[in-house]
Amino acid sequence: MNPWIFLADQPLFFLAMAALLGLLVGSFLNVLAYRLPIMLERQWQCEAQEALGLSTTTHERFDLCLPASRCPHCGHRIRAWENIPVLSYLLLRGRCAACKVGIGVRYPLVELSCAALTLVVAWHQGPSLTALALMALTWGLLALSLIDAEHQLLPDVLVLPLIWLGLIVNTFGLFASLHDAIWGAVIGYMSLWCVFWMFKLITGKDGIGYGDFKLLAMLGAWGGWQVLPLTLLLSSVVGALIGLCLLRLRSASIGTAMPFGPYLATAGWIAMLWGDEMYTSYLQLIGY
Repeated sequence: MNPWIFLADQPLFFLAMAALLGLLVGSFLNVLAYRLPIMLERQWQCEAQEALGLSTTTHERFDLCLPASRCPHCGHRIRAWENIPVLSYLLLRGRCAACKVGIGVRYPLVELSCAALTLVVAWHQGPSLTALALMALTWGLLALSLIDAEHQLLPDVLVLPLIWLGLIVNTFGLFASLHDAIWGAVIGYMSLWCVFWMFKLITGKDGIGYGDFKLLAMLGAWGGWQVLPLTLLLSSVVGALIGLCLLRLRSASIGTAMPFGPYLATAGWIAMLWGDEMYTSYLQLIGY
């Protein structure tokens, strides 16, 4: 039997599997968001030492697989049953099994968020290759948002493969024609590049990071140039509102640097799923 037909006939099963997959991927994204910046920092340190002719610092192996996850307080090795998404956190009542120090609530929240976003994609797209591709994009955007929010970093090691993946899926026309996807990547990059240099010429300061150029290029590669106006509009509005809220709460000042990546990622994800409906509603509203 064709698996797509089976899943189409069993929508609840498909949605349940999508949610479960989202939980598992969310658990991995917690590891990725924590370890990748450390891995990149060590790599840059070694490259700088080599460029300066200094002896390189040796580190124990540290990647996405090793060392095994441990409690940062007591060093207790996390066993398999303690690493089940969400369930282990609830069973352990949010505390380390050994030292009883509290575990950050961020971990189950990321897992639940990933499951919820994956479930939305599955519900919106149905059982299809389009759904699988959009799930991969969703996971990538969530990982980039987590890293940028904490480190103000959008790693090329994640962004660039997602650009290529967007172009590849659109050779099959899943979200846009290849022509529109290529121009989406070009226009996405150049639009923020121009904003960057205009702001720098006027103020003498950097107003946006180079990683944001590449992130918008990636969204253009997935959705075509058509998703870019809505993505920029939504991300700018949300970013401005959150910035005003932080200023009002006095937790930020005018010169405080804020990551723009999470806003771009959220806006791009919304545009990919509901962009056509939003454009249609807008045209109907203005009488076209």
